[in-house]
Amino acid sequence: MMTTIKKLIEDTLFAVGMDVEIKHEQCGINMSYNFILHYIGFDAKRIQTAMKAIKPGVTLEQYVKAFTLHELGHALDRDALFGSLTRTMEVYDIKCGYSKEERYSNPELLALLLEEHAMNLEFEETAWNNAEKLNRMYGIVEWNVFEQIKRHGLMTYQQAYQKDLKIYEKLLSAQSEIA
Repeated sequence: MMTTIKKLIEDTLFAVGMDVEIKHEQCGINMSYNFILHYIGFDAKRIQTAMKAIKPGVTLEQYVKAFTLHELGHALDRDALFGSLTRTMEVYDIKCGYSKEERYSNPELLALLLEEHAMNLEFEETAWNNAEKLNRMYGIVEWNVFEQIKRHGLMTYQQAYQKDLKIYEKLLSAQSEIA
């Protein structure tokens, strides 16, 4: 399976004329773009699991090619990713100083998590928009399938943001009732 997935990624890179290293990683993330080291990582086992969450009818080839386009969308946005690195590290350092319970019971800390969610969501949306442009130019994945995979890919980020936003709003509401 790993060889098949790597070949699909290579075929997509070749089709769009981009040169990005590919690495198999057993990290629990289906595919990712490492903007610092400029490579696409993939976890073959995770891809197989993630595909089960997509509607039937999406093939392994379509899934891998769509997500490869998405990761290349991040590569096209590499300068912006580098530009966010300082703030990302600041947020990470602050988060490390508090337990999960503290982060979710303190509105200021939760606001920081929402900022992080918003930043991640913006990068994901940009990557999918770039992927869409590549797909329009090169016709790699059928449009209805591409859109289905895109919606599914964005959903995780949107749901995490909305979940934390609701908690944040409840915290603010509780604070205003006390004051």
